[in-house]
Amino acid sequence: MALIELDREAPPDPPPTARPPLAAHRRTGLLITLVLLAVLGGAAPAAGICWRYLGAIASAAAPGPIQLAGGQLYTIDTTGTEPAVTAWSPGRPPARRWTTRLPARGGPAAVPVASVTVRPAGEVVLLTAGVATTAVDAATGRVRWSSPIAVQVLAGSGAGVTVDRVFRPGTGYDQESGDPGPLYFSATGEPHTEPPLRTEVRGVDLSDGRTLWTAAPGGSVTVDVVPGDDPAVLITSSGRLTLVAGRSGRTLRETALPRLAGHGPTGGSLLGDVALVSYRESGRQVAFQARTLRRLWQRQVPDLVADPADCQDVLCDGAHGDLRVLDPATGRARWRVQEDVDLAVRAGYVLETDAASGEPVRLTDPSTGATRVDLAGWTEEVAGAPDQPLVLRRDEGRGAQAFAAVVPGHAEIHRLGVAGTGLGDCQADARYLACRASGELRIWAYRI
Repeated sequence: MALIELDREAPPDPPPTARPPLAAHRRTGLLITLVLLAVLGGAAPAAGICWRYLGAIASAAAPGPIQLAGGQLYTIDTTGTEPAVTAWSPGRPPARRWTTRLPARGGPAAVPVASVTVRPAGEVVLLTAGVATTAVDAATGRVRWSSPIAVQVLAGSGAGVTVDRVFRPGTGYDQESGDPGPLYFSATGEPHTEPPLRTEVRGVDLSDGRTLWTAAPGGSVTVDVVPGDDPAVLITSSGRLTLVAGRSGRTLRETALPRLAGHGPTGGSLLGDVALVSYRESGRQVAFQARTLRRLWQRQVPDLVADPADCQDVLCDGAHGDLRVLDPATGRARWRVQEDVDLAVRAGYVLETDAASGEPVRLTDPSTGATRVDLAGWTEEVAGAPDQPLVLRRDEGRGAQAFAAVVPGHAEIHRLGVAGTGLGDCQADARYLACRASGELRIWAYRI
């Protein structure tokens, strides 16, 4: 079996004054092998696993939610008059880098804890509280610029995009009146009684917030970022799909959208490289290839499903107990799920989670639904990004928690190690694991 390197990052020990005899190496190697056989307990052995406790941050210094992003740890404090975000370097021990306070528009009560997000974007970090976005220097936390509305990031381009709806004056909704009727919301959340006159879509330079380009399609639109080496912006309006270059705003392609049963589309979304255009009145969905805008397929979508499954980044049709997973490129069913599970993309597979208990069940092949990794015995997934390793946890007895990971492209469970007792919520990325514990925040490094 392959031996596990327990601490690849630890500094080397001082060189010995004399070389130990060969028999000593053999005895040590045998001892390590026996220990590994006991520790792994059925999990797949992996060469080069590093599981290293880095240290703890006192809860007084790191209250509130935690986020791991871009190789850094961020803690969010919403106990004051303004939310505060602190960046920590997950070294040994963890060290505070900077703290920045965000303006609370509308007062602290207007910024729920869950709405504060952290997104590294090159030389800046975007801190969003509610919808307001503040860009700070990634190294120092110094505020560079801010926006009253949300900013989407075009990864790798140094650019972002904002969407601002412009309404006719006098159409603001009086929330105290309780008058019935449809409502239309601005980019900052204010309700209006009429649809917007136009939507202003702007490309922005993330380093300084300056406007790079502006598009102003009429009415309400949806905007999605098409990822890739040259990120683009896809605009879905009531009459057409428009693909524009993310950095310059130059129109790359356009195509007219059909009217179905006398009605135009009501919205759009992006799933991988497929654009999904919805027609609420006729209950239909039309798919287009996001880069070429070539029409792919059309399907009827049920108006109401009695027990809908939660499908994240997976195209589904049906309900719990009778769920079909569709191919985004063709709209045809790839495989069926006849269990009460929810689906999400994790580590390059489709994760099936028990809808009642929330426990992970298995990882399946996205194309066939065949089981690739059986997750029986692991009771919880640790929050993380869909394209990063899936980190799992379970009770190891006497309150201790064991952790393991499934790496993209490797259909096996790699046991990482056992942590102490009293662990609460955890976050993980491709290198670190951070967990709340009694009075502190504990951090581990891992590598596979």
